[in-house]
Amino acid sequence: MANTILPTSFFRQIGDRIYEPTEAVIGPWSMELQHGGPPSALLTNALRTFPSPDDLKIARVTIEFLSGVPVKTCEIKIEKVRPGKKIELLKGQYISEGKTVLIAHAWRIRSQSGITRPVSDGFKTPRLPSSQIQKFFPGVNYFPYGEALEWRFVKGAYDSMGPAIVWTRPRIPLIEGHEIDGLEALILMIDSANGISAELDILNWTFVPVDMTVGLYRQPVGPWIGMEARSSIGNEGIGQTTAITFDSLGSIGHSIHTLYVNPR
Repeated sequence: MANTILPTSFFRQIGDRIYEPTEAVIGPWSMELQHGGPPSALLTNALRTFPSPDDLKIARVTIEFLSGVPVKTCEIKIEKVRPGKKIELLKGQYISEGKTVLIAHAWRIRSQSGITRPVSDGFKTPRLPSSQIQKFFPGVNYFPYGEALEWRFVKGAYDSMGPAIVWTRPRIPLIEGHEIDGLEALILMIDSANGISAELDILNWTFVPVDMTVGLYRQPVGPWIGMEARSSIGNEGIGQTTAITFDSLGSIGHSIHTLYVNPR
């Protein structure tokens, strides 16, 4: 998609909870499969906006990747697992071609501004760098999802290994005709935590997230959202990526991703 016009969004809504992905969802390895960020953000949007009589906000969302996500029309289904006026648990499904490919669970907690005194975790928010040349994985020449976000690295890069710190902002809306929320902007980028903090050569190794859990102690404020990510790998083909998330106001929370690691 380099040197071409970006789609107007990652998804277009074509029915009740039915969406059509655009080219912008495509990951770096196959034109037939989405990057994990856009479908996870779409599912999170449905969880966030699910009707509630109270002011409930997402405090934690866990997404399980059951298979690769095709670049095909999808349906989103949401149900209450544990209803409540102050705390509730929702379950979401991302369904494509009759198959559930993502499952999500989200805890929503009643929001009451000023009820608690903020306690800092000590994280120092890095300054937003000036505009940078966008570089991605070596040997990968087609990465529409990557190009649909702007990336500004404070430390590390897609084309280098090791821990990384990056600011991002979506260049297009998640859903056509709708302004992207800060939470969806965070989920849109956080699935890239393992990629930007890779400890292995991506051309010779697979290190795929099978899940991700994102915890929040306040709601993200966009448009710029950032993460400090690092990956650790054991000797049995299992790895883990962890990240601190932040915005212009400071830290937001943390994420953890389980990795399947194997030679290509």
